[in-house]
Order: sequence, then C-alpha cells, then structure tokens
Amino acid sequence: MIESIEWEVMSNGRKDEPLWFHPRACRLPAQAAGSTPRVLMTAQEISGSDYFHPVHWTETADIGTTWSTPKPVPGFDRTAVPGTEIERGVCDVVPEYHAPTRTVLAVGHTVFYRAGVFFLPQPPRNPVYAVFDAETRNWGEVRRLEWDRRDDLSIYSSGCAQRHTLPDGHILIPLSYREHSREDAEVTTVRASFDGETCRIVETGSSLALPVKRGLLEPTIASHDGRFYLSIRAEDDRGYLSVSDDGLSWSPIRPWCWDDGEPLTMSTTQSRWLPHSDGLYLVYTRRDEHNRNVMRWRAPLYLARVDLDALQLIRETERVVVPLRGDGVNDPDDVARLGNFHTVAVTADESWVTVGESRPKAGYRGDTIIGRIRWRKPNRDLAT
Repeated sequence: MIESIEWEVMSNGRKDEPLWFHPRACRLPAQAAGSTPRVLMTAQEISGSDYFHPVHWTETADIGTTWSTPKPVPGFDRTAVPGTEIERGVCDVVPEYHAPTRTVLAVGHTVFYRAGVFFLPQPPRNPVYAVFDAETRNWGEVRRLEWDRRDDLSIYSSGCAQRHTLPDGHILIPLSYREHSREDAEVTTVRASFDGETCRIVETGSSLALPVKRGLLEPTIASHDGRFYLSIRAEDDRGYLSVSDDGLSWSPIRPWCWDDGEPLTMSTTQSRWLPHSDGLYLVYTRRDEHNRNVMRWRAPLYLARVDLDALQLIRETERVVVPLRGDGVNDPDDVARLGNFHTVAVTADESWVTVGESRPKAGYRGDTIIGRIRWRKPNRDLAT
C-alpha cells in the first residue's frame, strides 16, 4: 500500500539550471553492505520538439539528496553522417542494471538532424546501446542492436521501453517497428542474450497491430507473479494492454479501462509500470476536467493499481504523482507537459517517477522532477 507521495525539483530549469529531459534512472547495488544503493540516471537537454542534445549520465549514493555533475555518455552525442549535411544523434535512452554481468545496459535509438533541426522523412532509425561497468564506472563503445527484419523497415525502436531480465540472464526487449510502405507501426518483444558487452536478439515474439494513424508505439514490459504484461501507446484516444505467459506470445490487445468497464481517455502518450511486491501499478496520463485543453492531456501524472484478474485499473487507488502546474483549461499552453517520464524502484520502501517538464511557451525551460512514492509495507522482492 502507498504511504505517501511527494514530488521535488531535482534541477530547476525554470530558473538557471539545465532542464534534463528524458530523465531515466536505474538502481545499482550498494557499494558496501548496509549502505544505500546507488542510482544511475541518463538524461539530455532539449531546445525544441524532438531536438535532443547529447545524452549525459549522473548518479546519487544518498537516495537523490545529491547528484554527481552530469557527464556526456561517450558516443551518445551528435555525429556527422559522412558525405551528407545530416547529423546523427541518440534519444529515448533507458538504462537498466543487468545483475549477471554487473553492468548497466543503456538502450536508445538514433535520430537525425539537418541544418540543425529535426526533419521528415527521417532516414531509417534503429536501436543503439552502450554498456556501463558498475565497478570501473566506465562506458563501452556504442553498438547497434541488430535485428534480422531491419532491411524492410523504416524504423524499429526500443526507445523509452522498460525491459525485463530473465533468470538465465536473457533480456526481454519490447520493440515497435514500421515497414517502409506503411504509416502504422506494430509492436513485439524479442529475447536477447547479453554478455556484458554485446546484446544479440535470439528470438522474436508475436506481433500486435492497430492500423489507426501511427499505430502502436512505445511498448513497455513488466513481470509479476510469473506473468508478463505489456502496456502500449496508441493514437485512437486509448492506451492498450496485452499479457503473456512467456513474454513472447501475446494476447490480443485490450484498452485500459477502469474496474467498472469505462475506458480511459488517453492520447498518444507513454505509460510506465511500477512493480511492487503488493501488486502491479501503472503510471499514466489521461483526460480529466482540469486538463481538457492540454496537449495530449500530458499532465498530471497519475498512478493506479492494476486488477490482475480483470486486467483493469482500480479507480479508487488512483493518485496524482506529479501535479499539473498551471491552468489546463484557460491557459493550456503555459502548462508543463509531463509525457516523457520513467519509473524505478529505489529501495525496499521507495519508488520514483522521474520526469522533465516540456514548456514550449517558455523556450523549453522547465524543471526536472522526482516524484517519490513511499510504500507502507517493505517490498520484500528487493534487497536493500
């Protein structure tokens, strides 16, 4: 059960500190027995829509009270594409600790700029990854996540996705992908091997589709009590859920609904899992009376518990994690948008939602925020 939810500003980008966008954190083991775990975060600044600066990393050893000075992740910066006026960058990075190899696998995807701005159509885009050695604290070279389907695709991506490490060290990675001839994307999961240096796809799961506008996007995976769950972004005013017994064979998608059967009204925005020993929770955005004029209803960030039998959200458990700041009815352009966020279990009794505000009206200057969720019962599934 949730004991309290509080939010705090990690970096005050509304004033003179950087806005760290896409702030995504993972928990690392404590350096000494009895000490608090470390948390590593990747993030990057933005200065326009899809205009991402180089990816940086920072870490904390005191549960977010202080953070190290952010440093660039080698290879996750802008590089010139030879023979063109195009630059290649990296965005949507998610770091996750891989206990069998004592490394952090950070996966993002490529993005391209011409004359300094994002342009369409983009060249073919694909996932890339870098590995952080948790003991030496050094980053390895950037590599492409190869997939045997990539030649007929305009994009395949694991951007922004939560992954899941299996007991044998293999990793379940959600992917979205789009064929050259189509506008709508499909989603799937792959099982990949990882030896601490190289990540290789060894098996591809079933695909899910919804041919409405851009289709299905940004799937994210969680496991609870031996079952796997996929939450998926869509563009038909819904978000979707699918379940699996092995993380590869997926049930038909079903829209996210309340426990009375009423579907949530959502709009092409990510959702995130927040696993806990007491149950499985979802963090999401949705339309309500206070944000009805905000772009894609991207504030506030909500949390609710999932009824794992009915596969619905329990309405009475809904809480606001990070509030709407501003007037979402009369002055929606001044509201900080919170659609690009992440979740992490930090200790046995504390989880975080991390988000960077998007404020186009203010020149994309906004705060980087941590929403702290404290649990009434310790999560016995995590080692302190």
